[in-house]
Amino acid sequence: MLEIRRTTTATPDEVFAVLADGWLYPTWVVGASRMRAVDDTWPQPGARLHHSVGVWPALLDDETQVLENDAPHRLVLQAKGWPAGEATVTLQVEPQGQGSAITLTEDVTAGPGRLVPGPVRQAAIGARNRETIRRLVLLAEGRAPGPVTG
Repeated sequence: MLEIRRTTTATPDEVFAVLADGWLYPTWVVGASRMRAVDDTWPQPGARLHHSVGVWPALLDDETQVLENDAPHRLVLQAKGWPAGEATVTLQVEPQGQGSAITLTEDVTAGPGRLVPGPVRQAAIGARNRETIRRLVLLAEGRAPGPVTG
């Protein structure tokens, strides 16, 4: 499985502040277009994000569920994107210097997407996830407290 890794000046807590705000999901996840609802218990295991994928007017309503949460270091999600299928997504956040290193892995675990040969599937997922992790880093760094001026 392809790992996408990126460093950031944001701390693990700052990265997880973005992940813990379910309403931000379509801001950093490529392909998610809007949020419909966020379970009150997000991001605890079993909680779901109710989102849509695609571009209007061809939107499909789906959901993403938390499988594991070891904040601020690890979040495992089961993302649904039917009719293509489902994927397991793991975000690992490790302290690195004053910031952190984020590793994102994903692979299709159910549905027709599993019929796509692994190397082809991972190439497409990798391209998407490079942009996804870039967006996550930008949000986390934007939330990071800066120096007080004036």
